[in-house]
Amino acid sequence: MADIPKGGQMLWKLVGEDRVLHLRHNASESWRYYEEFPDYVQPDPQGFSKGIATFMALLKQDWVAIKS
Repeated sequence: MADIPKGGQMLWKLVGEDRVLHLRHNASESWRYYEEFPDYVQPDPQGFSKGIATFMALLKQDWVAIKS
């Protein structure tokens, strides 16, 4: 995760019945499904929301969670 830019934004969106992580590098970009950033994706523990491991890793890279 060393090559990931710092300070992006994260948002949890409801997809069907699940909350799924979406990302963007800055406010001028559209939200994109987190798996569209394969270099950022971390494997999720079984039974957790899709993207939780990536969310936790990006928090350590100074990414910000935005309320939906």
